[in-house]
Amino acid sequence: MMMKKKLQIAVIFGGRSGEHEVSLMSARSVLSVLDPAKYDVKQIGIASTGQWFTGEDVLGKFESGKLSGLETAIVLPDPSQPGLYTVRDRALEKLSEIDVFFPLLHGTFGEDGTIQGLFEMAGAGYVGAGVLGSSVGMDKALFKDVMHAHGIPVVDSLLALRSEIEKNIEAVIARAEEMSTYPMFTKPANLGSSVGITKCSTRSDLQEGLMEASLYDRRLLIEHGIAHAREIEVSVLGNDDPRASIPGEVIPSREFYSYEAKYIDGTSGLLIPAPLDPELTARVQALAVRAFRAVDAAGMARVDFLLDGDTGAIYLNELNTIPGFTKISMYPKLWDASGMAYAALVDRLIELAVQRKTERDRTSHSYRSGA
Repeated sequence: MMMKKKLQIAVIFGGRSGEHEVSLMSARSVLSVLDPAKYDVKQIGIASTGQWFTGEDVLGKFESGKLSGLETAIVLPDPSQPGLYTVRDRALEKLSEIDVFFPLLHGTFGEDGTIQGLFEMAGAGYVGAGVLGSSVGMDKALFKDVMHAHGIPVVDSLLALRSEIEKNIEAVIARAEEMSTYPMFTKPANLGSSVGITKCSTRSDLQEGLMEASLYDRRLLIEHGIAHAREIEVSVLGNDDPRASIPGEVIPSREFYSYEAKYIDGTSGLLIPAPLDPELTARVQALAVRAFRAVDAAGMARVDFLLDGDTGAIYLNELNTIPGFTKISMYPKLWDASGMAYAALVDRLIELAVQRKTERDRTSHSYRSGA
């Protein structure tokens, strides 16, 4: 019998983002379940400075901060020269073909459509949403506009620019106070993992929160805070025919689901399944799939909701196209509870990437009049 050819997989992690460390955690988990009987795996690490590296045990060296012995990694935006390259003796040298790139780059320069643009230029297969889905999902302000257009409920919010904060922060605060009573939340429009998010209960808090968020992005979002909010999350998986997992509920160990509550203290509770009645469960699943389709997402997304504990109203908060993949991350936990174990989930994401590339390759990029 002929042996089935192994897929060449390149797992990419690190990156120029405030979520660099979270990316390493996600990569460690994914690499641990990639079956060597199915895949030949290459590791690509992107340093905080933006340099790309490959070689032996890239992840271990990134985790230790000792990058000596690694080689430059190069992916060319040229479909006629696919695969992974490096430079040796001042010449470009091909290291491997790559069937699927698996980016685990949370936040800017990874989840925002930038690296997806490189993959598209290269004609490469890759896990997750394309340029459009990634960029819209990443920018929380633009994402809310798209949800409004699709009739999906979101909390009131306004966008402020860093330049506005620097020029006249009092005017921005006045606009926010016209929009909402306290509490409010300030956050970078283009980041995740709760980096740079502040709950603001006073004007002084709001000023500090805006300054904190402006460290991480030039676009800042100010959102109305729901006093007694429950945080509900749903995982979505698929391409053109996505499906939703059972919902889960986050019980933060801190005042809200902060970076520390997610990744540092490990004491936040996860209720899986979320204690919701069947009608509300079906509604959040349907809204999650609608949002996924609205931004033309692919592969995976975690969709987060806020449930008003006083009124019962449900609001879609955000959609993450490269959600956390650590052992304590909600995305894989929800699929595990829905009947798909972690390793099978990773396999399925790679299958979806291959399917999406096959579909994309059917598209003509030339036109002949009268043909």
